[in-house]
Amino acid sequence: MQNSKYEAPKLAFLDVIDIKNYIQLDRTSAIYQALKESIKKPLKMILLYGKPGTGKSMMLNKLASDLSAEGYHIYYYSTPLIDESEFLKSLSSDLFGVKYQGSLNLTHFIKIANEHIQEKVPIILLDEAQLYPQALMEKIRLLSDARIVKFVIALHKTKEEDLIAKEHFQTRIWESIELKNATAQELKIYIQKKILKVNCFEVANMFHDKTAKRIYKYTDGNYRQTNKLLYILFDIYAWYETNQPHKITKTYIESKYIDMAAIHAGLLNA
Repeated sequence: MQNSKYEAPKLAFLDVIDIKNYIQLDRTSAIYQALKESIKKPLKMILLYGKPGTGKSMMLNKLASDLSAEGYHIYYYSTPLIDESEFLKSLSSDLFGVKYQGSLNLTHFIKIANEHIQEKVPIILLDEAQLYPQALMEKIRLLSDARIVKFVIALHKTKEEDLIAKEHFQTRIWESIELKNATAQELKIYIQKKILKVNCFEVANMFHDKTAKRIYKYTDGNYRQTNKLLYILFDIYAWYETNQPHKITKTYIESKYIDMAAIHAGLLNA
């Protein structure tokens, strides 16, 4: 199976956060530029939201990398620190190089910040912000109001709860940016670009409009679900190529194998 032409495309769809795998689409590129420009405005807080699997974490990682290269003091927190003291101690260490011993409250943190005033306001990217307790979000509000730190907050938008309307965001968000699932056509481009990144041109050409629409049917254009389905799909193709190559002679991806992958991915009942 290691020699299969489908092995490299399969690995291209591993669901990991790596900015080398960032795929530029027209719409996401425009959103990214809008987010980047928002950072440079005198805004106190910026919200990036969308359903799980729409690419928020990948975009935050790219933003952190790009702005760091431009000289911004930017820090990415992928895992929420829900304890207030631990959160403030992390900020103190990362932003000002001050390793505070014992418990740290907001008053003492502001004192540390005032003793270490920087020319550029540090930027904190908070991923999975829906997991932060409301009491801590209130402290984040106060820090953003004091312009000690600028926050970009990424969180999930769910059907059960419109997080935009949460009380602790109502008066502090100066800009909000939504990430959405891909359209069927965008999904085709996304898949082909991912495959072309690993130089598998023949495999990329196996994805036609009809193929993309069938994948879209199961994933609704969600990037995480698409990655999962494509990883399994190429695993299936690699197995057949090694064990029963006569069954995969078509020059396009066959629907029956997409359906098979969807079943294994839990996107279709057997």
